[in-house]
Amino acid sequence: MLTASPTVGPMKNIDSMDSEKAISIEGTIMSVLPGTMFRVALANDHLVLAHISGKMRKRFIRLTVGDRVRMQMSPYDTAKARIVYRL
Repeated sequence: MLTASPTVGPMKNIDSMDSEKAISIEGTIMSVLPGTMFRVALANDHLVLAHISGKMRKRFIRLTVGDRVRMQMSPYDTAKARIVYRL
């Protein structure tokens, strides 16, 4: 039988990014891709692949080409992001 070590804390949700580690950045949607994915242009003309956050899906927030959005990006993979707010 396996038992938990008292030094090991509770497991964190792997899908959620810590807000202090995530980079918050704004961009403009350039194209809509299948599967609620979007190609977003940043202010420095870089393109990133972004998906909608769960709260936006739950509230049926629709995004189209030209919308300005706020995204969260991991510092480890700056080619992908999560859209958290439509401006």
